[in-house]
Amino acid sequence: MTTRLRFSGITKTFPGVKALTDVSFEVAPGEIHALLGENGAGKSTLLRILSGVAKPTSGEFYVDGELAAFKTPESSRLAGIAMIHQELQQVPNLTVAQNMFLGHQIKSAGGMLVNRREQERRAAEALAMIDPTIDPSAPIKTLKVAQRQIVEIARALLDKAKIIAMDEPTSSLTPAEFESLAAIVEKLASLGVSIIYVSHKMDEVFRICHRGTVMRDGVVVGTVDLRETAEADVIAMMVGRELQHEEHNSHVKEDVRVDVRDLSSRVTHVRDVSFTVRRGEVLGIAGLVGSGRTELLRLLAGVDPIATGAVHVDGRELKLTNPRSAISAGIGLLPEERKREGIISGRSVSVNMALPSFGKFSKSGLVRHGTVKTRAEELLKRVNLRPFQIDRAIRLFSGGNQQKAIIARWLAAGSEILLFDEPTRGIDVGAKSEIYHLIENLAAEGKSIIVVSSELPEVIRLSDRVMVMRNGKIAATLERHELSEQAIVAHAVGDAALKKKSVQQEHNHV
Repeated sequence: MTTRLRFSGITKTFPGVKALTDVSFEVAPGEIHALLGENGAGKSTLLRILSGVAKPTSGEFYVDGELAAFKTPESSRLAGIAMIHQELQQVPNLTVAQNMFLGHQIKSAGGMLVNRREQERRAAEALAMIDPTIDPSAPIKTLKVAQRQIVEIARALLDKAKIIAMDEPTSSLTPAEFESLAAIVEKLASLGVSIIYVSHKMDEVFRICHRGTVMRDGVVVGTVDLRETAEADVIAMMVGRELQHEEHNSHVKEDVRVDVRDLSSRVTHVRDVSFTVRRGEVLGIAGLVGSGRTELLRLLAGVDPIATGAVHVDGRELKLTNPRSAISAGIGLLPEERKREGIISGRSVSVNMALPSFGKFSKSGLVRHGTVKTRAEELLKRVNLRPFQIDRAIRLFSGGNQQKAIIARWLAAGSEILLFDEPTRGIDVGAKSEIYHLIENLAAEGKSIIVVSSELPEVIRLSDRVMVMRNGKIAATLERHELSEQAIVAHAVGDAALKKKSVQQEHNHV
């Protein structure tokens, strides 16, 4: 096998922590190579070394057989290595072309002014290779997330990248947008570009990657041919054990806790939504992005104003005028945008846990920090926070552990109705399994839970019933025995859309 990239004995040590130990593996030209492992496995540290952000403590790596010793990200870029981060590194108010040439603009003949016309011409050439519909002169903030990722890929092509590392590239994409991205990645591979693909979504990894290197605790566990390896075996390599087979257990009681009637939003397109949730029930909400799933949860959490309709809890009508009113009614929201809306990144886990409950922990207006700490220790043990360092800033924890802290927050608040919006987005397989069991245990305790998820296997795994939304309304409610990915998709897109797609497929076949 010809080698494009070779890591040899890479070790990285931080004060008191050994992040990488003797990491060695190879990537071939034109290969889509998955880099797999739980959060904290060392994947990000290795990519930081590859991109010139960090230097290895020992060991070396080679690009096309030549020793690479990058001192800066710019030296890595000039060597043909591009990084596409989960959180895109773009300036919203600049145009597509300006973002593509950010940091290395093309200057006019005098060298004083930026040659915008030439930048747009070259940007258009690069975009034409993967998506010619994107306008280089358009402000990047007007593009969808999938299009913005395409811009980053086109930027890599401008730099004649030989290696492109993608970190969780589909965390905010729909299934259709993933298929478009997959086609682009496969096209790049056919042109000889090596792709390092980091993702927690195992179905995507097995769909497009050729081989995968599995890391655990900073060590390479092994490199496998993904076309000849079972998913369960790869997961066992990642977590160091076999995960329990995930089966749904129902804990639904007879009494209705939540009764929503003809609910409409004042600021979004949610209209005339009615449903009930029983005690101990997990109600799943599925639908395409923009169908109204998140917007419905924001109404129930008091974030967005209600235009018409009513929400009853245990027979009592609620006045959901703001988040505080929802919290007082026993409703807790785990938001989709965890980093932006769910946590205060610089504060400790214990403070984040206690945020809506400081009144319970106060006396004469003063917070009793000892009481906060005692309650935090109790609840964070219950959700299995790892590492168990409750005074540590929450931003230093993995996404899975941040989610656990938010769940503990609503346990501290005494919430009986829990709204989970994309609870496992960006979370590794081990933590995902833990979140599933936490949700099931909460249902077993009698809590009423609503789960929004874009991952159909997840929503089916967790739910007693699934409510499918389309265009801000409920398209269908499926009972447990009716659940399948095909049934959910059929209602999410509508019969007319399915018929149109079927006719188009027949036409293409003919």
